[in-house]
Amino acid sequence: MTVPAPPWALLSELTHACPLRCGYCSNPLELTRRSQELGTSQWADVFRQAAELGVLHTHLSGGEPLLRRDLEEITRSAVDAGLYTQLVTSGDGLSAERIDSLVDAGLHSVQLSVQHADPGRSDEIAGRRSFDAKLAAARLVKERCLPLGVNVVLHRHNLDAVADLIALAVDWRADRVELANTQFYGWGLLNRAALMPSREQLRAAGEVVERERKRLDGTLDITWVVPDYFSGTPKPCMGGWGAVSLTVTPDGTALPCPAAASLPGLDPPNVADRSLRWIWEESPAFNAYRGTDWMPSPCRSCERRTEDFGGCRCQAHALTGDATRTDPACSLSPDHAALVALTEADVAPRLVPRRPTVKRASPHRTASARRGSR
Repeated sequence: MTVPAPPWALLSELTHACPLRCGYCSNPLELTRRSQELGTSQWADVFRQAAELGVLHTHLSGGEPLLRRDLEEITRSAVDAGLYTQLVTSGDGLSAERIDSLVDAGLHSVQLSVQHADPGRSDEIAGRRSFDAKLAAARLVKERCLPLGVNVVLHRHNLDAVADLIALAVDWRADRVELANTQFYGWGLLNRAALMPSREQLRAAGEVVERERKRLDGTLDITWVVPDYFSGTPKPCMGGWGAVSLTVTPDGTALPCPAAASLPGLDPPNVADRSLRWIWEESPAFNAYRGTDWMPSPCRSCERRTEDFGGCRCQAHALTGDATRTDPACSLSPDHAALVALTEADVAPRLVPRRPTVKRASPHRTASARRGSR
Protein backbone atom coordinates (compact mmCIF):
# COMPACT_ATOMS: atom_id res chain seq x y z
CA MET A 1 0.00 0.00 0.00
CA THR A 2 1.31 3.43 -0.93
CA VAL A 3 1.66 5.73 2.06
CA PRO A 4 -0.51 8.82 1.45
CA ALA A 5 0.96 12.30 1.56
CA PRO A 6 0.43 13.94 4.96
CA PRO A 7 -2.63 16.13 5.52
CA TRP A 8 -2.20 19.85 6.04
CA ALA A 9 -5.58 20.72 7.63
CA LEU A 10 -7.62 19.46 10.58
CA LEU A 11 -11.27 20.33 11.21
CA SER A 12 -11.69 20.08 14.98
CA GLU A 13 -15.41 19.81 15.78
CA LEU A 14 -15.23 20.59 19.47
CA THR A 15 -18.98 20.32 20.12
CA HIS A 16 -22.28 19.90 18.31
CA ALA A 17 -24.01 22.20 20.80
CA CYS A 18 -25.09 25.50 19.23
CA PRO A 19 -27.43 28.35 20.20
CA LEU A 20 -28.55 28.75 16.57
CA ARG A 21 -31.04 26.57 14.68
CA CYS A 22 -29.93 27.05 11.06
CA GLY A 23 -31.77 24.68 8.74
CA TYR A 24 -28.80 24.43 6.36
CA CYS A 25 -26.39 23.10 9.01
CA SER A 26 -24.18 20.26 7.80
CA ASN A 27 -23.94 18.70 11.27
CA PRO A 28 -25.52 15.22 11.42
CA LEU A 29 -29.18 14.84 12.33
CA GLU A 30 -28.13 12.93 15.44
CA LEU A 31 -25.89 15.25 17.41
CA THR A 32 -23.21 14.22 19.90
CA ARG A 33 -24.10 14.72 23.56
CA ARG A 34 -21.98 17.11 25.63
CA SER A 35 -21.10 14.21 27.94
CA GLN A 36 -19.55 12.34 24.99
CA GLU A 37 -17.19 15.14 23.93
CA LEU A 38 -13.44 14.70 24.05
CA GLY A 39 -11.85 16.38 27.04
CA THR A 40 -9.19 19.08 27.13
CA SER A 41 -6.21 16.74 27.41
CA GLN A 42 -7.58 14.49 24.67
CA TRP A 43 -7.78 17.42 22.24
CA ALA A 44 -4.24 18.42 23.22
CA ASP A 45 -3.10 14.92 22.29
CA VAL A 46 -4.97 15.11 18.97
CA PHE A 47 -3.21 18.39 18.12
CA ARG A 48 0.20 17.00 19.07
CA GLN A 49 -0.33 13.96 16.86
CA ALA A 50 -1.72 16.09 14.04
CA ALA A 51 1.36 18.32 14.03
CA GLU A 52 3.65 15.28 14.02
CA LEU A 53 1.66 13.94 11.07
CA GLY A 54 2.20 17.16 9.09
CA VAL A 55 -0.95 19.19 9.79
CA LEU A 56 -0.35 22.95 9.73
CA HIS A 57 -3.80 24.47 10.29
CA THR A 58 -6.79 23.65 12.45
CA HIS A 59 -10.30 25.09 12.41
CA LEU A 60 -11.76 25.15 15.93
CA SER A 61 -15.35 24.55 15.00
CA GLY A 62 -18.65 23.00 16.06
CA GLY A 63 -21.58 23.56 16.60
CA GLU A 64 -20.50 26.62 18.52
CA PRO A 65 -17.01 26.21 20.01
CA LEU A 66 -17.54 29.15 22.38
CA LEU A 67 -19.80 26.84 24.39
CA ARG A 68 -16.67 24.92 25.45
CA ARG A 69 -15.59 26.39 28.79
CA ASP A 70 -12.09 25.05 28.09
CA LEU A 71 -11.78 26.68 24.65
CA GLU A 72 -8.84 28.77 25.81
CA GLU A 73 -6.96 25.67 26.99
CA ILE A 74 -7.83 23.85 23.78
CA THR A 75 -6.62 26.81 21.70
CA ARG A 76 -3.38 27.06 23.66
CA SER A 77 -2.68 23.36 23.20
CA ALA A 78 -3.15 23.68 19.43
CA VAL A 79 -0.83 26.68 19.32
CA ASP A 80 1.73 24.93 21.50
CA ALA A 81 1.65 22.01 19.04
CA GLY A 82 2.64 24.44 16.29
CA LEU A 83 -0.73 24.69 14.53
CA TYR A 84 -2.28 27.81 13.02
CA THR A 85 -5.66 28.25 14.71
CA GLN A 86 -8.88 29.68 13.34
CA LEU A 87 -12.00 30.00 15.47
CA VAL A 88 -15.13 29.25 13.44
CA THR A 89 -17.99 30.87 15.32
CA SER A 90 -21.46 32.40 15.13
CA GLY A 91 -20.18 35.18 17.39
CA ASP A 92 -22.85 34.42 19.99
CA GLY A 93 -21.05 34.65 23.33
CA LEU A 94 -17.86 36.33 22.10
CA SER A 95 -17.44 39.01 24.77
CA ALA A 96 -14.45 41.34 25.16
CA GLU A 97 -13.20 39.20 28.03
CA ARG A 98 -13.52 36.00 26.00
CA ILE A 99 -11.73 37.30 22.92
CA ASP A 100 -8.94 38.69 25.11
CA SER A 101 -8.47 35.32 26.79
CA LEU A 102 -8.40 33.59 23.41
CA VAL A 103 -5.84 36.08 22.09
CA ASP A 104 -3.75 35.44 25.20
CA ALA A 105 -3.99 31.72 24.38
CA GLY A 106 -2.51 32.43 20.95
CA LEU A 107 -5.57 32.39 18.65
CA HIS A 108 -4.51 33.41 15.15
CA SER A 109 -7.75 34.27 13.29
CA VAL A 110 -11.54 34.20 13.37
CA GLN A 111 -14.17 33.11 10.85
CA LEU A 112 -17.58 34.61 11.65
CA SER A 113 -20.81 33.29 10.17
CA VAL A 114 -23.73 35.49 9.12
CA GLN A 115 -27.05 34.41 7.65
CA HIS A 116 -28.24 37.61 5.89
CA ALA A 117 -27.27 41.28 5.60
CA ASP A 118 -30.65 42.34 6.97
CA PRO A 119 -30.69 41.87 10.77
CA GLY A 120 -34.26 40.60 10.88
CA ARG A 121 -33.78 38.15 8.05
CA SER A 122 -30.49 36.96 9.55
CA ASP A 123 -32.19 36.28 12.88
CA GLU A 124 -35.05 34.48 11.12
CA ILE A 125 -32.71 32.12 9.27
CA ALA A 126 -30.61 31.55 12.41
CA GLY A 127 -33.70 30.72 14.44
CA ARG A 128 -32.95 33.27 17.17
CA ARG A 129 -31.80 36.85 17.67
CA SER A 130 -28.10 36.80 16.89
CA PHE A 131 -27.24 39.52 14.34
CA ASP A 132 -26.33 42.14 16.96
CA ALA A 133 -23.98 39.64 18.59
CA LYS A 134 -22.29 39.06 15.23
CA LEU A 135 -21.83 42.78 14.68
CA ALA A 136 -20.30 43.15 18.14
CA ALA A 137 -18.06 40.12 17.57
CA ALA A 138 -16.74 41.52 14.28
CA ARG A 139 -15.80 44.77 16.02
CA LEU A 140 -14.06 42.93 18.85
CA VAL A 141 -12.01 40.82 16.44
CA LYS A 142 -10.85 43.80 14.38
CA GLU A 143 -10.07 45.88 17.47
CA ARG A 144 -7.60 43.15 18.39
CA CYS A 145 -6.09 43.18 14.89
CA LEU A 146 -6.95 39.56 14.17
CA PRO A 147 -7.64 38.47 10.59
CA LEU A 148 -11.41 38.23 10.09
CA GLY A 149 -13.21 36.03 7.60
CA VAL A 150 -16.97 36.22 7.07
CA ASN A 151 -18.71 33.03 6.03
CA VAL A 152 -22.14 32.98 4.41
CA VAL A 153 -23.98 29.80 3.51
CA LEU A 154 -26.13 30.75 0.52
CA HIS A 155 -29.52 29.32 -0.45
CA ARG A 156 -32.93 30.30 -1.76
CA HIS A 157 -33.59 32.59 1.22
CA ASN A 158 -30.51 34.83 1.02
CA LEU A 159 -28.96 34.42 -2.43
CA ASP A 160 -30.62 37.60 -3.68
CA ALA A 161 -28.77 39.55 -0.98
CA VAL A 162 -25.22 38.77 -2.18
CA ALA A 163 -24.41 42.43 -2.93
CA ASP A 164 -25.55 43.49 0.53
CA LEU A 165 -23.63 40.63 2.15
CA ILE A 166 -20.43 41.71 0.42
CA ALA A 167 -21.08 45.30 1.54
CA LEU A 168 -21.59 43.99 5.08
CA ALA A 169 -18.20 42.23 4.98
CA VAL A 170 -16.60 45.50 3.86
CA ASP A 171 -18.36 47.40 6.65
CA TRP A 172 -17.11 44.84 9.17
CA ARG A 173 -13.56 45.33 7.78
CA ALA A 174 -13.29 41.65 6.97
CA ASP A 175 -10.22 40.40 5.13
CA ARG A 176 -12.16 37.69 3.34
CA VAL A 177 -15.73 36.69 2.64
CA GLU A 178 -16.67 33.15 1.64
CA LEU A 179 -19.95 32.90 -0.24
CA ALA A 180 -20.54 29.17 -0.11
CA ASN A 181 -23.73 27.84 -1.66
CA THR A 182 -25.30 25.16 0.51
CA GLN A 183 -23.78 21.71 0.43
CA PHE A 184 -26.62 19.29 1.06
CA TYR A 185 -25.48 17.21 4.02
CA GLY A 186 -27.00 16.73 7.47
CA TRP A 187 -29.74 19.25 8.14
CA GLY A 188 -29.03 20.81 4.75
CA LEU A 189 -29.95 17.54 3.05
CA LEU A 190 -33.10 17.26 5.14
CA ASN A 191 -34.08 20.78 4.00
CA ARG A 192 -32.84 20.49 0.42
CA ALA A 193 -36.17 21.30 -1.23
CA ALA A 194 -36.63 24.38 0.94
CA LEU A 195 -33.07 25.61 0.36
CA MET A 196 -32.60 24.89 -3.36
CA PRO A 197 -32.13 28.15 -5.29
CA SER A 198 -33.29 28.78 -8.82
CA ARG A 199 -30.88 28.88 -11.74
CA GLU A 200 -31.79 32.53 -12.25
CA GLN A 201 -30.87 33.34 -8.64
CA LEU A 202 -27.48 31.70 -9.10
CA ARG A 203 -26.84 33.42 -12.41
CA ALA A 204 -27.68 36.86 -11.03
CA ALA A 205 -25.63 36.30 -7.85
CA GLY A 206 -22.65 35.11 -9.90
CA GLU A 207 -22.74 38.33 -11.92
CA VAL A 208 -22.76 40.37 -8.71
CA VAL A 209 -19.76 38.46 -7.37
CA GLU A 210 -17.72 39.02 -10.53
CA ARG A 211 -18.54 42.74 -10.52
CA GLU A 212 -17.66 43.13 -6.85
CA ARG A 213 -14.44 41.13 -7.20
CA LYS A 214 -13.20 43.66 -9.75
CA ARG A 215 -14.37 46.65 -7.75
CA LEU A 216 -12.90 45.44 -4.44
CA ASP A 217 -9.71 43.88 -5.79
CA GLY A 218 -7.00 44.39 -3.17
CA THR A 219 -9.57 45.32 -0.50
CA LEU A 220 -11.59 42.16 0.09
CA ASP A 221 -10.89 38.58 -0.92
CA ILE A 222 -14.17 37.11 -2.22
CA THR A 223 -14.55 33.34 -2.51
CA TRP A 224 -17.57 32.10 -4.48
CA VAL A 225 -18.42 28.41 -4.19
CA VAL A 226 -20.96 27.32 -6.82
CA PRO A 227 -23.09 24.31 -5.89
CA ASP A 228 -22.09 21.39 -8.09
CA TYR A 229 -25.76 20.43 -8.37
CA PHE A 230 -25.84 23.16 -11.03
CA SER A 231 -22.36 23.07 -12.53
CA GLY A 232 -22.31 19.69 -14.32
CA THR A 233 -18.79 19.16 -13.00
CA PRO A 234 -18.27 17.56 -9.58
CA LYS A 235 -15.82 19.01 -7.10
CA PRO A 236 -13.16 16.73 -5.63
CA CYS A 237 -14.25 15.50 -2.22
CA MET A 238 -12.24 17.66 0.21
CA GLY A 239 -9.46 17.84 -2.38
CA GLY A 240 -9.70 14.08 -2.74
CA TRP A 241 -10.85 11.50 -0.19
CA GLY A 242 -8.24 11.34 2.57
CA ALA A 243 -5.91 13.55 0.55
CA VAL A 244 -5.40 16.93 2.24
CA SER A 245 -7.50 17.13 5.41
CA LEU A 246 -9.29 15.18 8.11
CA THR A 247 -12.08 15.83 10.58
CA VAL A 248 -12.28 14.85 14.23
CA THR A 249 -15.83 15.01 15.58
CA PRO A 250 -16.80 15.92 19.17
CA ASP A 251 -16.64 12.31 20.38
CA GLY A 252 -13.30 11.62 18.68
CA THR A 253 -14.52 9.90 15.52
CA ALA A 254 -12.04 10.58 12.71
CA LEU A 255 -13.43 11.17 9.22
CA PRO A 256 -11.94 11.78 5.76
CA CYS A 257 -14.58 14.52 5.31
CA PRO A 258 -17.12 16.13 7.67
CA ALA A 259 -20.13 14.25 6.25
CA ALA A 260 -18.54 10.80 5.94
CA ALA A 261 -20.25 9.47 9.07
CA SER A 262 -23.39 9.16 6.95
CA LEU A 263 -21.87 6.41 4.79
CA PRO A 264 -23.04 2.91 5.76
CA GLY A 265 -20.38 0.33 6.50
CA LEU A 266 -17.54 2.85 6.71
CA ASP A 267 -16.81 2.08 10.40
CA PRO A 268 -14.70 5.21 11.00
CA PRO A 269 -11.98 4.92 13.66
CA ASN A 270 -11.81 6.92 16.87
CA VAL A 271 -8.81 8.82 18.23
CA ALA A 272 -9.43 7.20 21.62
CA ASP A 273 -8.60 3.82 20.08
CA ARG A 274 -5.99 4.49 17.40
CA SER A 275 -3.19 6.94 16.69
CA LEU A 276 -3.88 9.69 14.20
CA ARG A 277 -1.04 8.39 12.01
CA TRP A 278 -2.59 4.92 11.82
CA ILE A 279 -5.97 6.47 11.12
CA TRP A 280 -4.59 8.58 8.26
CA GLU A 281 -2.27 6.03 6.73
CA GLU A 282 -3.74 2.59 7.44
CA SER A 283 -7.39 2.69 8.44
CA PRO A 284 -9.82 1.05 5.97
CA ALA A 285 -12.14 4.06 6.27
CA PHE A 286 -9.50 6.55 5.08
CA ASN A 287 -8.31 4.23 2.32
CA ALA A 288 -11.79 3.30 1.09
CA TYR A 289 -11.94 5.83 -1.77
CA ARG A 290 -8.36 6.94 -2.18
CA GLY A 291 -6.85 6.84 -5.63
CA THR A 292 -8.76 5.52 -8.63
CA ASP A 293 -8.89 1.72 -8.24
CA TRP A 294 -12.33 1.82 -6.57
CA MET A 295 -13.92 3.83 -9.38
CA PRO A 296 -16.77 2.50 -11.53
CA SER A 297 -17.41 3.49 -15.13
CA PRO A 298 -17.50 6.23 -16.42
CA CYS A 299 -15.06 7.55 -13.78
CA ARG A 300 -12.49 4.81 -14.31
CA SER A 301 -11.73 5.90 -17.89
CA CYS A 302 -12.46 9.64 -17.49
CA GLU A 303 -9.59 12.04 -18.16
CA ARG A 304 -10.66 14.05 -15.10
CA ARG A 305 -10.45 11.11 -12.69
CA THR A 306 -7.27 12.45 -11.04
CA GLU A 307 -8.76 15.96 -10.79
CA ASP A 308 -12.21 15.39 -9.29
CA PHE A 309 -11.59 11.83 -7.96
CA GLY A 310 -15.10 10.81 -8.90
CA GLY A 311 -16.68 13.67 -6.98
CA CYS A 312 -18.20 13.47 -3.51
CA ARG A 313 -18.85 10.04 -1.99
CA CYS A 314 -21.32 11.42 0.55
CA GLN A 315 -23.25 13.20 -2.19
CA ALA A 316 -23.30 10.06 -4.31
CA HIS A 317 -24.73 8.11 -1.39
CA ALA A 318 -27.27 10.82 -0.52
CA LEU A 319 -28.59 10.94 -4.08
CA THR A 320 -28.32 7.29 -5.16
CA GLY A 321 -27.97 5.24 -1.98
CA ASP A 322 -24.59 3.95 -3.22
CA ALA A 323 -21.35 5.68 -2.22
CA THR A 324 -19.40 3.94 -5.02
CA ARG A 325 -21.45 5.40 -7.86
CA THR A 326 -20.30 8.32 -9.96
CA ASP A 327 -21.30 11.58 -8.28
CA PRO A 328 -24.60 12.59 -9.94
CA ALA A 329 -23.29 16.16 -10.12
CA CYS A 330 -21.19 14.98 -13.08
CA SER A 331 -22.88 15.42 -16.45
CA LEU A 332 -21.53 11.97 -17.43
CA SER A 333 -23.19 10.22 -14.50
CA PRO A 334 -26.10 7.91 -15.33
CA ASP A 335 -27.89 9.57 -12.41
CA HIS A 336 -27.32 13.16 -13.55
CA ALA A 337 -30.83 13.65 -14.95
CA ALA A 338 -32.34 12.88 -11.55
CA LEU A 339 -30.16 15.53 -9.96
CA VAL A 340 -31.09 18.11 -12.61
CA ALA A 341 -34.75 17.44 -11.85
CA LEU A 342 -34.11 18.46 -8.22
CA THR A 343 -32.75 21.83 -9.35
CA GLU A 344 -35.79 22.49 -11.51
CA ALA A 345 -38.49 21.69 -8.97
CA ASP A 346 -40.44 24.80 -8.00
CA VAL A 347 -41.38 23.61 -4.52
CA ALA A 348 -40.19 25.31 -1.35
CA PRO A 349 -41.60 23.67 1.78
CA ARG A 350 -41.01 25.16 5.20
CA LEU A 351 -37.52 24.91 6.59
CA VAL A 352 -37.07 22.39 9.41
CA PRO A 353 -34.88 24.13 12.02
CA ARG A 354 -31.86 22.34 13.44
CA ARG A 355 -32.80 20.89 16.79
CA PRO A 356 -30.79 19.14 19.51
CA THR A 357 -31.56 15.51 18.68
CA VAL A 358 -28.72 13.54 20.24
CA LYS A 359 -27.34 10.11 19.56
CA ARG A 360 -26.64 7.40 22.07
CA ALA A 361 -23.07 6.41 22.73
CA SER A 362 -21.82 2.90 23.26
CA PRO A 363 -20.51 2.26 26.81
CA HIS A 364 -16.99 2.07 25.37
CA ARG A 365 -17.28 5.44 23.65
CA THR A 366 -18.74 7.08 26.72
CA ALA A 367 -15.87 5.82 28.85
CA SER A 368 -13.32 6.95 26.26
CA ALA A 369 -14.79 10.41 26.12
CA ARG A 370 -14.67 10.76 29.89
CA ARG A 371 -10.96 10.04 30.08
CA GLY A 372 -9.16 13.36 30.25
CA SER A 373 -12.46 15.28 30.37
CA ARG A 374 -12.48 18.83 31.57
